[in-house]
Amino acid sequence: MKIKKTVSMALLVTTTLITTGCAQRIADLTLASTKNINLNAGNFAEGNRVIGEDSKPIILFPLGIPSIKEATDRAIEQDRCAVGLTDVSADSEFFSFIIGYVKYKVEGNLIIDKTKKGCEHWEMKK
Repeated sequence: MKIKKTVSMALLVTTTLITTGCAQRIADLTLASTKNINLNAGNFAEGNRVIGEDSKPIILFPLGIPSIKEATDRAIEQDRCAVGLTDVSADSEFFSFIIGYVKYKVEGNLIIDKTKKGCEHWEMKK
């Protein structure tokens, strides 16, 4: 009977450690960009909702530091006419038990600059 309790307790502790992780909202922003924007152009359109992520693996210890800028760039660069994001949320996610990851995720609506070359007749993708 004592062995069953020990095995049950070890299983519970192992399950708890394996499923341990953390996610946290870093910021909610109205407007965000890592690109140069000519705000005087005034010929902008709102595009699709996109997500950009940057993550680094953890194997006993982190093998790098993720970048919120890289996550933002990856979101913006999903459309060549995009210059920024609106209604932005930035989150941090972490999981580690010997092996895991640390990640930044940026989500927002694309800001399309119609004055950029080749973007004059931009239409929202479905």
